[in-house]
Amino acid sequence: MSNYRVAVDVGGTFTDVFVFDEKTGGISVTKTSSTPSNPEIGILNGIEKANISGQDISMFSHGTTVGTNALIERKLPKTALITTKGFRDVPEIRRGTKQDLWDAYQDVAPPYIKRRDRFELTERVDYAGNVLIEVQEEEIRALAQKLKKRNVESIAICFMNSYVNGSNEEKTFKILKEELPSVYICSSSSILPEIFEHERMSTTIINAVLGPKVSHYIHSLEQKIKGKGYDGDILVLHSGGGVMTSETVPKYAARLASSGIAAGAIASKYIANLCGFKNAIGLDMGGTSTDISLVYDGQLKITKDWSIEYGYPIGFPSIEILTIGAGGGSLAWIDEGRSLRNGPQSAGADPGPACYRRGGEEPTNTDANLVLGRLSTELLDGQMLLDLEASRKAVRKIGEQFGYSDEAAADAILKVANANMCDALRLISVRKGYDPRDFALVAFGGAGALHSAYLAKEIDIPNVIVPAHPGVAAAMGCLLVDVRHDVSKTFVKNIEDTDGNELEREFMSLELEATNLLRQEGIAEEHMNLVRYIEMRYTGQWRTLSTPIGRPIDSFEAAINTFHQEHERAYAFSNPDQKVEIYGLRVEAVGVVPKPEMVKESPVGSLEDSLKSYRQVFFEEVGGFVDTPIYDRKKIPALSMLQGPAILDQLDSTVVIPPQFTAEVDEYKNIIMTYQK
Repeated sequence: MSNYRVAVDVGGTFTDVFVFDEKTGGISVTKTSSTPSNPEIGILNGIEKANISGQDISMFSHGTTVGTNALIERKLPKTALITTKGFRDVPEIRRGTKQDLWDAYQDVAPPYIKRRDRFELTERVDYAGNVLIEVQEEEIRALAQKLKKRNVESIAICFMNSYVNGSNEEKTFKILKEELPSVYICSSSSILPEIFEHERMSTTIINAVLGPKVSHYIHSLEQKIKGKGYDGDILVLHSGGGVMTSETVPKYAARLASSGIAAGAIASKYIANLCGFKNAIGLDMGGTSTDISLVYDGQLKITKDWSIEYGYPIGFPSIEILTIGAGGGSLAWIDEGRSLRNGPQSAGADPGPACYRRGGEEPTNTDANLVLGRLSTELLDGQMLLDLEASRKAVRKIGEQFGYSDEAAADAILKVANANMCDALRLISVRKGYDPRDFALVAFGGAGALHSAYLAKEIDIPNVIVPAHPGVAAAMGCLLVDVRHDVSKTFVKNIEDTDGNELEREFMSLELEATNLLRQEGIAEEHMNLVRYIEMRYTGQWRTLSTPIGRPIDSFEAAINTFHQEHERAYAFSNPDQKVEIYGLRVEAVGVVPKPEMVKESPVGSLEDSLKSYRQVFFEEVGGFVDTPIYDRKKIPALSMLQGPAILDQLDSTVVIPPQFTAEVDEYKNIIMTYQK
């Protein structure tokens, strides 16, 4: 009988597998090397390493970097854009902005579709949705023959004002499908019917360039895993914090552009809630980067302003995640002004940090932690040995530049890395109107628990939570999500002039589309949950805020009050006397999926039983090296209390509890650290 729920997080270096036993509530984790050229092979290797057959799996969910990597590496199928005459250069013009406005030497990345593959058709729809010029069938069929000769694999259709009337796009789509039945085709009016031509066109293009690649990946994975005996749905995490089945993934391929990093944010929300915290900041620190997310009042923050590469936005709702180049493999270096820097360059997995003995010679955060004694020379339960002398030699390169000892240089490297992460934590909290003192820091990823206590101390976060399995927390996040779709449309009107019945009809139309999507996913009516949102702004302004509104609509008062409050928090300004305008409507459609219930553990054994040894560990706050207890975290009983300094070793991570910190182990084996001022 199938009784294992399996979640897999496919990273650039490792593929993490999290297994939950439905019968016993037991959890097992494993890691295997990723196979970037064929990610599905790494997934199957991980499942095999966990000693599970396909017949044993009751549910399979995973996050993937297939979409992200395809965009970054530009390994994309030959794709064409079809747009209104006169608008083929919108992807080139964009918004006319740059990531660094004053850097004259930095260019925005080129468009995903080259100019020679962007085509125009004669058609026109006005702002109100009136068809001024109907697209002609002969012109479409002639273009189809040209695309056929060019061996185009995918097509994006985006006409001006199609968000208000998509009839010309629909006609073009239908004829192209007749002429090019094997080509992937998507239209902007079917995937993102919203105002602003650049954002809508960019999203449609990204959907088109990812469609064939994602479709092939899902089909290949489905064949291979079902060949092993699994007969359930393949669930894939998307950017909005939900999952899609293999049926709908190809249509909304662009939603997979941040599939992998969304899983960690979901896990941080769940873990914080498990520990009794409604406000939390997630810190997912891996080998090359750190992903930071924010949970406020039990909800992850959502954004529609995101991209993989600057200048090419993706308009689908996404969990708001800030990524910086700070990880275990981030390189320490000295700039032209002789200042110490850290990242974003990384040693990666190959050659990796100097201590890996794979040819790396430059100092990394991992090398610095090893020199300071915070990392053991044996990782992964002894499966991986680290070379302390190689780390010392690498770190010494920095020390010699400043006249520092090896330990002082290593400490300086970590201070710079921590400062970079603190800046990012402030960006996602203080800059957006949130006080870090009201939050807990959830630290996970392979390196998160090495740095988290110092980050919390620096920006006054009172508590740090380290989950039981920090190195595979993102994989766990894939088991904690529901099927989710977001359906939206542009609706611009002053709220004072808006009729509730009119808005109700618009929402009912969106809800019909949303429920049809959930039915396609196999979700029963009783497991569907629909939430309405209205995008609002002050009249004359550009930036909008999303506000929930009840069903049915009987009043706008509560939504308006919420908008004023959120505007004050986000921008330190609100004006209840100013007119408010509705900008857009959105329905969040959730198909509730059964989730694992973590089992509480009773205390077994004593803290002394988990003590492995003592080791000299450097802590500047106590003047240098101090004899520090090293614990086997797996053996630490629930409800134990620890006093820093202490080091906790486990298969997938290392936890540093500095001096002046206490740590409590809860019934779910999470560690909650508190700074004692």
